[in-house]
Amino acid sequence: MKLHDIAVNNLRRRKGKVFFLVVGLLVGVAAVVALHTTTRILEEDIAHKMDEFGANIIVTPKSEGLSLTYGGLSLGGFSFDVKEISESDLEKIKTIPNAANIRIVSPKVFGVFESEAAKALVVGVDFDEEMSLKKWWKVDGDTPTKPNQILLGKEAAERFHVTPGSKLDIKGESFKVAGVLESTGSQDDGLIFMHLPTTQKLFGKQGTVGMVEIAALCKNCPISDIVTQISEKLPTAKVTAIQQVVEGRMDTLHNFRKFSLGISGLVLLVGSMVVFVTMMASVNERTREIGIFSAIGFRRSHIMKIILLEAAVVSFMAGIAGYLTGIGITRLLLTFLTEHMPHFSLDPLVALGAVFLAILVGLLASLYPALAASKMDPSEALRTL
Repeated sequence: MKLHDIAVNNLRRRKGKVFFLVVGLLVGVAAVVALHTTTRILEEDIAHKMDEFGANIIVTPKSEGLSLTYGGLSLGGFSFDVKEISESDLEKIKTIPNAANIRIVSPKVFGVFESEAAKALVVGVDFDEEMSLKKWWKVDGDTPTKPNQILLGKEAAERFHVTPGSKLDIKGESFKVAGVLESTGSQDDGLIFMHLPTTQKLFGKQGTVGMVEIAALCKNCPISDIVTQISEKLPTAKVTAIQQVVEGRMDTLHNFRKFSLGISGLVLLVGSMVVFVTMMASVNERTREIGIFSAIGFRRSHIMKIILLEAAVVSFMAGIAGYLTGIGITRLLLTFLTEHMPHFSLDPLVALGAVFLAILVGLLASLYPALAASKMDPSEALRTL
């Protein structure tokens, strides 16, 4: 009879202890898998949202400012020596070393429109880039596609009493209201959006832009490097990153990952102690069996191999069961941690890692009991017969 046959037959005879060993390791492995997978999926979900929603780098003209006070009263301030951003300079952004990380470049130009009824800020935009940048926008009507079409925020439409299809005269020119934004709760509600070239011509700002929004923030994008590189290419502009909220969420996730690693280590330690105690008890119960093995010529290495083979088989089963249990726990956790269940599939690498971890912990916890069994004096063992 081969050694692995002896190990397997012994496990069959001790189903209760096998179940106890599997559960002890399963809990630890499931905790590691669940916490690791949950953290990874949440990071990917946040990274995906960062890629899709909102600008994270703002480029504005440089200017010198002066705050005025007189007699202890603040008189506000004014800007002077304002550096304009040339529209042609925007091409330089595509030449920076990290240009591949930049997904959207959305230039804007501003002008104030005032009628007898009300006044509003007109923003010239590239609607293709703007709609890609602001995926949360919902338009009642259509997005402007022609130079004489405009898009109004909810408040601006109410202020000028217009609806989709209406006409609005701006600086002597007639524009068709293609659509109205549903309320966003932001400054967009009070703005009038029109095509960038039309706005530049209407307000005499040909060839210049007032601001550029850039979406470049992904999970591993070096935002600080991108800001520095753009600043070097556009010396007349002020480049600012607006990623504090996102970084805060990522820091929270990193802290959660550290916490999860600590919890996983603690649970694995408890699982390994369960294996250790159970294997020691099993060795003590099998004193006669081990004595007979020694008496009929089994070497110490053979006895150790039998004990470790048993531990390996149990750990293998615990690894598979722990991985599947961990995935189930992950799905349960995500229903509470996210609004929409992110798509994820079974990861073969994580499964292999779970099985390897279970076998490693099981073998290490069984090493001392195996050594104790191999050193057992056969004469002492046979006295119990």
